[in-house]
Amino acid sequence: MIGLTHIKQVYFLGIGGIGMSALARYFKHAGYAVSGYDRTETKLTQTLQAEGIDVHYEDQPDWLADHLQKEVCLVVYTPAVPADLGERTFIETHGFVMKKRSEVLGMICHELQCCAVAGTHGKTSVSTMLAHILHSSELGCTAFMGGISKNYQSNLLLDGQSDWVVAEADEFDRSFLQLFPNLAVITSMDADHLDIYGTEQALVDSFNAFAGQVKDGGALVVKKGLVVDQQPDSAVRYYTYSLNEKADFYAENIELVDEAYQFDLVHPKGKIEGVHLNYPGLMNVENAVAASSLALLAGVTSEELMIALAAYQGVKRRFDIQYRSKRFILIDDYAHHPAELKATIASVRDMFAGRKVTGIFQPHLFSRTRDFADDFARELDQLDEIILLDIYPAREKPMEGVRSALIFDQLKNENKQLVTKAAFPAWAEKLDDGVILMMGAGNIDTLVEPVKAILKEVEHV
Repeated sequence: MIGLTHIKQVYFLGIGGIGMSALARYFKHAGYAVSGYDRTETKLTQTLQAEGIDVHYEDQPDWLADHLQKEVCLVVYTPAVPADLGERTFIETHGFVMKKRSEVLGMICHELQCCAVAGTHGKTSVSTMLAHILHSSELGCTAFMGGISKNYQSNLLLDGQSDWVVAEADEFDRSFLQLFPNLAVITSMDADHLDIYGTEQALVDSFNAFAGQVKDGGALVVKKGLVVDQQPDSAVRYYTYSLNEKADFYAENIELVDEAYQFDLVHPKGKIEGVHLNYPGLMNVENAVAASSLALLAGVTSEELMIALAAYQGVKRRFDIQYRSKRFILIDDYAHHPAELKATIASVRDMFAGRKVTGIFQPHLFSRTRDFADDFARELDQLDEIILLDIYPAREKPMEGVRSALIFDQLKNENKQLVTKAAFPAWAEKLDDGVILMMGAGNIDTLVEPVKAILKEVEHV
């Protein structure tokens, strides 16, 4: 497998990451001895343990010495793992075969017909939707998804009979340059990860490099308006897609009926009428157009497409309605970039017109907060009430002068509060009736269950 025929053990540094855990499941299913380290225990790592994967949460170089055999072990790591971690130092100094997650994913995908989904936002929803469509069709697919599919309760789909694989192409650390897809879609190229790229142009250049890696005979679909280089003599077909602007793939006659969207899908060979998408959010109609474009290019039939989209249940933490009653609607969403906040808030306004919308936002990364503070403030001002939590640092160390107040002070809406994550559950008792929208890519999701319990209690007092 993947040119490493002598490998019997696979060890993951940072096994709890969404992409890493999918690879861990893949190797476990393939018969390898799989184990790994992560800094914190989560529901995802608990699930891996329940599936028979050995996971520990303390930096233990001695454990590696006792359990791993260098000659038959592959170590997979992510750039998020600190260079001074004891286990990483042990692995590097003892000569283990060590590869980045993106490199291993690229090696697996190279053996199959690859559908890659790239973009600074939207890629998890589109890749999960595409995986569901292909998996439900005669084509089938293996899929490495960047979120937990609610249809399959997993971030991995396996199909040993299919030649197709779906991969989320992550621009962080230029990971997607390990992929050479047959079909690819680019959903967005907004400035992000400037701590990695330095400038927006460097990010755009990286996306163009990814676009140039689509294999001859394949196809690239790009959201209309994005500037992506096209090689005039290329054997690659180029297409555009949009929500409702005329493009090669787009939706028309969009209607919201009982919180579900109906639309006609226009594509280069005709039109599919009466598509039903029961998953909420107008941005998910656009995501459906993107996913459908690759599915149709891969050979999925119109009927297979319609059946799959109607049955699509979404991704955990993507416009994820956690609770609804006459008084409250609680939504958990991964939005962590200004463009994502804009799309999510607009979808809530469209779907729940007339309801008060209270947003709880946890900024993700000091660098992103520094770079986009004014943009975050502009989008958060579209809410009726704003509760801003402290920054989730993820892989970063604190930066002088960078706090949530950087956003808070630019908010024009006076109905705002600056609250620590620890203190927030007490605030939940004061929330007004309406839509409660919890957003962020950090650990704000750990507050969802406590908030849900408080809302239920408030309703029954």
